[in-house]
Amino acid sequence: MKAFFIRLASGIVLLAIIILAGVLGGWFLFGLTLLISLIGYWEFVRVFGLHRNILGILGVITSVLYVFLVGMGGEGNGGILIPLVCLPILLFVYLLLLMGVYVFTFPKYRIEDVMAAFFGVLYVPAMLSFLYLVRMTDIFDHRISLYWLIFICSWGCDTCAYAVGMLIGKHKLAPVLSPKKSIEGAVGGTVGAALLGLLYGSFFMKEQAGVLALICAVGAVLSQIGDLTASAIKRNHDIKDYGHLIPGHGGILDRFDSVIFTAPVIFLLAVMSL
Repeated sequence: MKAFFIRLASGIVLLAIIILAGVLGGWFLFGLTLLISLIGYWEFVRVFGLHRNILGILGVITSVLYVFLVGMGGEGNGGILIPLVCLPILLFVYLLLLMGVYVFTFPKYRIEDVMAAFFGVLYVPAMLSFLYLVRMTDIFDHRISLYWLIFICSWGCDTCAYAVGMLIGKHKLAPVLSPKKSIEGAVGGTVGAALLGLLYGSFFMKEQAGVLALICAVGAVLSQIGDLTASAIKRNHDIKDYGHLIPGHGGILDRFDSVIFTAPVIFLLAVMSL
């Protein structure tokens, strides 16, 4: 019971921070995006034992530069154009630096270490930066509403999948990765997220309510893939949680594993359909 209340209290605090970031936007949201990106990246490379060597440090520096490039756009379309132009150059330079370290310190590091450090930047800060892009770019008429939709979709899917799985779940979805997840729960999470999107849209974006339902359905499918991806990485390295920053939930990646996939998906689907 104590563990439940700890989890509930920390979840409420986290939700309050997310809501405040959505309302304020600007530098507060930028700071939050930078913070969770850096912590998430650090948790990721720690799994591979890279958090205290030059590969991980280069990744942290690259992550900071990338998020600052996103933030430099501020409000407006520049928020998209700047990272679109600069990200390939930044990643190219980062890869060259990693390969330089790999070659000139051989055989200290394996190529798998280099690829883990490189992939971590794409997986965590690059994907999470869409939280900022959804909220701050002016290509959408309902920026705040779409920002909320990311969490309604991902965390709503988690809740619905859990509830349906507990009630009627019989067929295992991925028994090796997550024995408690069921096919019924996955379907329930997808349908639940779509219904939440429809309900949410009927209040805040009435003309696009049906589109939001479809976006949430697609986002829910991919959010579950994101959840299983994070679980697979943990299984590969025999760890239970990525960290202990959020009591009762684990680390940043344990709580934002589905958001990592949902944020860019909702951004891209919104660009194409709204």
